[in-house]
Amino acid sequence: TIIFDKTGTLTKGKPEVTDVLPIGSHDEDEVMEIAAGLEAKSEHPLAEAICRYIEEESLSSAQIANFQAIPGHGVRGDVNGVTYYFGNRKLIGTLGIEVNRLERKMRRLEEEGKTAMLLTDAKEVLGIIAVADAIKSTTPAAITALKHMGLAVYMITGDNMRTEVAIALQEGIEDQNIRA
Repeated sequence: TIIFDKTGTLTKGKPEVTDVLPIGSHDEDEVMEIAAGLEAKSEHPLAEAICRYIEEESLSSAQIANFQAIPGHGVRGDVNGVTYYFGNRKLIGTLGIEVNRLERKMRRLEEEGKTAMLLTDAKEVLGIIAVADAIKSTTPAAITALKHMGLAVYMITGDNMRTEVAIALQEGIEDQNIRA
């Protein structure tokens, strides 16, 4: 048996923003500027992708006050007296904000191997941002060779199960070999 960590081992380790889906009256630039302001203060690996996207698009990051990292969930911070949250379903669920109507969009992104994150204020979702880490070109062949040697190949990742399954299948790791 061989167990690989996903990020940087099976993937390039350089996630990129793939989708920005503004919700309601919010626009893509607004969603990205607030998310980038929050992520500029974060140490999470996906934060770099958000900040790099803002720079590439020549946008400005929002100025954040009262920043707080919420381990395993996301981040929060204030912009001009309004508190914003950026993170996973667990974080948004703790706020009591309804996300069921967005589940189909989130699921579609995750089934494509993307990590989908939600940006909200205290009342509503402003947008969904998806980030993906491309698989190294050598990964599928390496996994195939290991299997031909009789090894069981497993992947460890902190991603949600749908994203994990999609990436594992792209890499040639069968879903029965996946462990969260």
